[in-house]
Amino acid sequence: MVAPPDNDVLWARALHFSHNGSPALTGVSLGVREGEILAVTGPRGSGKTTLLQCLSGQLLPQQGEVWFNSTPVHTMRPLVRERLRRDRFAWIDPEPHLVPELNAWENTALALMMRGGSRRAAKASALEWLERLDIGMCARKRPHALIQSERQRVAIARALVTAPSVLFADEPTAPLHRADRAHVLRTLMAASRSHGITVVLATHDTEVAALADRTMSLLDGRRVNTVHLPGVPGATDAEGRAACSLSV
Repeated sequence: MVAPPDNDVLWARALHFSHNGSPALTGVSLGVREGEILAVTGPRGSGKTTLLQCLSGQLLPQQGEVWFNSTPVHTMRPLVRERLRRDRFAWIDPEPHLVPELNAWENTALALMMRGGSRRAAKASALEWLERLDIGMCARKRPHALIQSERQRVAIARALVTAPSVLFADEPTAPLHRADRAHVLRTLMAASRSHGITVVLATHDTEVAALADRTMSLLDGRRVNTVHLPGVPGATDAEGRAACSLSV
């Protein structure tokens, strides 16, 4: 087992994972630097969600290694991984999973209170993030009284309020309309910059990926590089240049 580079907050080597015998990741390696925003791109079913789940300790890779701040995540006991996810990581799903009995600010503040923080301080932080996401007026509404885009913004506020070391965002703006998506993405990116949050973002949307510092692409569970080749008929990228994808 070889320790990762010192400047990588997340590092993974040769990850393999299968769902019911169907390969989801095949030999994927990557490093993510502290404060970096990395977009993991690829079509649906390419392995993006599985990669984020392995990096965040939700899934243990069947082969390979995952490190966070030079600590091996893949050898941690379940309770230690759970504590890591609670204290250092945050996660945004494509669909919001809110507690129906709690209102918007309580859902946002829940993680802070679970860490032992005071209710007053947790509420103040939650209200600040709801305002930044333009849903401060929804603070006392329960999830059933919110529309889809409002519920998703509550879920995003809940992830940001803890100022995590790493935020894993799996298609975080998928349920949002274009105007809402642009505002939420600006807030998400600004928060990561101002708080030094490392972001690993899974998306199939090229406009979302363009906001990241760097992108990596998956195809059928393998990491791929795009190589520009002049004169290849029928294979062009977004700028009209000929392109093809090669596994690495």
